Amino acid sequence: MGRPSAKQRKPYDSDAILDVAVRVFRERGYDGSSLENVARAAGITKASIYYHVRSKEELLARGVGRALDALFAVLDEPPAKSGRAAERLKYIVRRTIEITVEQLAEVALLLRVRGNTRVERRVLERRRQFDHLVAEMTAKAQREGDLRGDIDPRLATRLLFGMLNSITEWYRPDGALGAAGIAEAVFRIAFEGLE
Repeated sequence: MGRPSAKQRKPYDSDAILDVAVRVFRERGYDGSSLENVARAAGITKASIYYHVRSKEELLARGVGRALDALFAVLDEPPAKSGRAAERLKYIVRRTIEITVEQLAEVALLLRVRGNTRVERRVLERRRQFDHLVAEMTAKAQREGDLRGDIDPRLATRLLFGMLNSITEWYRPDGALGAAGIAEAVFRIAFEGLE
């Protein structure tokens, strides 16, 4: 089966190509994907992709950048910046769940980055920065006496986010459970166990 003719092709902008690239990277793995795979999935030529981006690495950086930018933006939202640390942490967890559900493909791709290239190492460093900021919030909540203090805050954060990260493996947008239901379950399991 050949490529669609020029009349049959859908017009693609950078965001649409990025959506396709994220899907291809998730299906084939980043290392197992090429710009030719992305072009084929989009129904356009490889040359058309170069009109929008310089490389496969740029597509990866922009794809996972969507998720990272959204996660870091949460840290600047008013409920994440003021109040007791435990309440701020709960807000960050709730918003992380919402972002995971809303940007499922991008978050799943972010979690699969392994650090094999310079771009991937930058992504991992930025992800570690986010994790570090959340671990600091956990430690502050422990010092304030709102979370139990007998668990290392970095370990508690890793375990909590391990639970959140697993959402990308089993969540289905057309399923019965939404972000609010997931957040309620996480709060019961994690925070009642940490308080």
